Amino acid sequence: MPAIPHLLPFLLSPFAMVYGGVVRLRNLLYDKEVFAVYEAPIPVICVGNLSVGGTGKTPQVEYLARLLQPRKIAILSRGYKRTTKGFVLADAKATATTLGDEPFQYTQSLPGVIVAVCEKRKVGIQRLLELFPDLEVILLDDAFQHRAVKASRYLLLTDYNRLFTQDYLLPVGRLREPRTGAYRAHAVVVTKCPEVVTQERQAQIRRHIQRYTSQETPVFFSQIVYGAAVPVGPVKTLGKRLILVTGIANARPLVQHLSQSGYELVRHFEWADHAAVTRERVEEVVAYYQTLQDPQVSILMTQKDAVKWQAPELETLWHELPVFYLPITNTFAAQEPSFDETMSGWVLPSGSDFNS
Repeated sequence: MPAIPHLLPFLLSPFAMVYGGVVRLRNLLYDKEVFAVYEAPIPVICVGNLSVGGTGKTPQVEYLARLLQPRKIAILSRGYKRTTKGFVLADAKATATTLGDEPFQYTQSLPGVIVAVCEKRKVGIQRLLELFPDLEVILLDDAFQHRAVKASRYLLLTDYNRLFTQDYLLPVGRLREPRTGAYRAHAVVVTKCPEVVTQERQAQIRRHIQRYTSQETPVFFSQIVYGAAVPVGPVKTLGKRLILVTGIANARPLVQHLSQSGYELVRHFEWADHAAVTRERVEEVVAYYQTLQDPQVSILMTQKDAVKWQAPELETLWHELPVFYLPITNTFAAQEPSFDETMSGWVLPSGSDFNS
């Protein structure tokens, strides 16, 4: 019986082969334009990956949106696990429930950027262009496999700790499509890198990635940077003992950062990626906090989790407690041309005509 886990990839491999065949056929039909493909009249940058979750798309989209301002920018997402359907434009009444946690986070982090959600990206793009004729750039969040829309440029993300070059198709591995799907990428970002990645290691990773892309496709290396904790409740100073709450794909880098920064992790409520924040879950965390009766304990979470905790029906449960979130952003290893220069070259100067 203990040997079964080792046999699991072998037992699942026929399913991966069937899945891979279907995906390859689908990609071929889009490549040959057997299936209709829509192209927008303005620059559209797609940020996505080949694997299921956890590559750092949210901070990457935010980084791009800040970089490309002051152009008029919209972010279009599917709105995963939202309660609404169809096209929804973020407004003052929007919540994580109506938009999805990540799109709602964009509304809070990027006040000058238009945010919308729509399952059908073509419909979403067309509605955005109708509502905002002066729109200059659209960022497609997690749409690498959405072949019904052809973006102007594709930015492919891959986790340093689980490169797509070393991964396998579902259900054996975590790949949504074969590694060869990387051929659509105009640039690749290796995310979540350690603080130091030697030039030799970078060159090795580039060689592996460029087996599946063109040799001219740039490969960049980024590192997560954690900001200062932001208070959500009335207490403004983060304690040294933490109750950590996460609903993300991979919390290990965050746990490691907190440990290295001198914090003691009292308990970790680790929920699934995009997990719903229910009244029962908040009450469980609050009840545990109250049993400790320790003024040095704070409740810390990611920003993606915090936006769900701020729902009006939940806020009354914790609004007197020391609740914080930890913002993150990216920094890029130096190379020529730089990531910023490359991305800026993907779009036109503000006010230019894409069709001229």
